[in-house]
Amino acid sequence: MGAYVYMLACSDGSYYVGSATGSDLNRRIDEHQSGERPGYTQSRRPVRLIWSDYFDRVTDAIAVERRLKGWSRAKKTALAKGDWDSVRHLAKRRGGLAKSRPSS
Repeated sequence: MGAYVYMLACSDGSYYVGSATGSDLNRRIDEHQSGERPGYTQSRRPVRLIWSDYFDRVTDAIAVERRLKGWSRAKKTALAKGDWDSVRHLAKRRGGLAKSRPSS
């Protein structure tokens, strides 16, 4: 059994990243939407699914979820838009500043 990793846009403009084992991502989103899932999204409804991906192994999904939770808002936005050039560019940045190369 695999799992989904997903990202929600919340009513306050924040993003929520989560995972759901099994094959019913819609049921999990409905739980967030209804307030049935306690936690972060409960007071930030309505929510909207902006990105998801399915992984055959639950361990892979959990690893991706943890990685995405550490990403900047800009990088999450680029992922949601499918803007891979920006995701790659933002991956090279730390603290909002582009890494500089040592001068020769």
